[in-house]
Amino acid sequence: MSTPELLDSTGTTGTTGTRPYQSYVYAYPHKTAYRPLADRPDLRTLWAAEPKDALSLYLHIPFCEVRCGFCNLFTRIGAPGELTTRYLDALDRQATAVRDALGESGDAAPVQFANAAFGGGTPTYLDASELERLCDIAERRMGADLRAIPLSVEASPATATADRLAVLAGRGATRLSLGVQSFIDSEARAAVRPQRRADVEAALGRVRDARIPVLNIDLIYGIDGQTKDSWRASLDAALAWRPEELYLYPLYVRPLTGLGKHGTGLSEADWDEQRLRLYRQGRDHLLAEGYVQVSMRMFRRADAPPQGADDYACQTDGMIGLGCGARSYTSSLHYSFDYAVDLREIRTIIDDYTTTDDFSRAVHGRRVDGTEARRRHLLQSLLQADGMPLADYRMRFGTDPCEDFPAELERFADRGWLEREPTAEVLRLTPEGLAHSDAIGPELFSSEVRAAMAAYELK
Repeated sequence: MSTPELLDSTGTTGTTGTRPYQSYVYAYPHKTAYRPLADRPDLRTLWAAEPKDALSLYLHIPFCEVRCGFCNLFTRIGAPGELTTRYLDALDRQATAVRDALGESGDAAPVQFANAAFGGGTPTYLDASELERLCDIAERRMGADLRAIPLSVEASPATATADRLAVLAGRGATRLSLGVQSFIDSEARAAVRPQRRADVEAALGRVRDARIPVLNIDLIYGIDGQTKDSWRASLDAALAWRPEELYLYPLYVRPLTGLGKHGTGLSEADWDEQRLRLYRQGRDHLLAEGYVQVSMRMFRRADAPPQGADDYACQTDGMIGLGCGARSYTSSLHYSFDYAVDLREIRTIIDDYTTTDDFSRAVHGRRVDGTEARRRHLLQSLLQADGMPLADYRMRFGTDPCEDFPAELERFADRGWLEREPTAEVLRLTPEGLAHSDAIGPELFSSEVRAAMAAYELK
């Protein structure tokens, strides 16, 4: 149950400026910029010329036991009747069609997967036998060797049961991400997330007993009533488990969510200041405890086993997404199914998915041309603490980012967000720049993507 992605607290896509919390840029372009594809391209043709020797695989399970107040992910509460069975049946049909479309890459190496992930929603909403089937779809239908590649799985405390964790550990899971958000019961209630600390601690014990190599704990700052002392208490409660990774997420209040009906009771300026203060406190505390900052949100223990560029490299080209909430990325087209936040709309989309027989075409997406590809590469590389090697950009595009995006990079440098090193071969954000990642990301959106997102009708 990772924290959701893009729309900001006003329901817009954010405007350029220095407000630190405009929107979380999880992927670019965002799905609100996608539209129905008039040509409905055939997947076999779409993937024919794409490199297929290091693909990422993502399987999406759109079910949760509850819907948290901050959540705008594509997920529904519960799965009445045989809905999980029907959903897995559709996932199996889609996997069969996609794997057939991928085929083999001619005289080159066969189709291979470099990493895999199960997300949602809450994948562990499925019971143990259904998780076995999910792994079978990844392995037998798609051909991903889950025991040979990194496999990341998202879970909630309530669904991290011993039998489910045993299945995941036995099938090769290398990373388990647990959505805790707060160890303080009153803060969990304020975030409309019914849970008790005792249950969270018990779930963490079960994860450690399962011996999955990497434990990630998600925490949220900016919750109504949260203080520096309560934030420190949550941080220390998480650190007691020595998690290999920690994600620190700022709270966003989005339209059509539980919190969207109530807000936080603070002015925008006061809430921004509160979140910045808590972010800096959390960052400094984790750095002092031996964690390395990977991005604004992600911190990894210095001795943690490597998991790749990020959880599951979801931002890279060569991404195969299965399930009605998943994206797929080729070098020129990003595609998915329709997107919604409203629970009634989500239920309709899921029902439509479960009755679909033909998964051979892309039906909903956005073309990513040369200019947008450059913008995407810069945006997602720059938001990493290590920055973007200029040589990588030049090799891929044959141009220099300082010439392609002079105005944006100059503004970031003027604000103290970008290191000024005339001879440096890496574009890197300053610590204050990382703190303002949720302002930098939206500022790099193209005018075309902004217009498409602004025209999107929330549903």
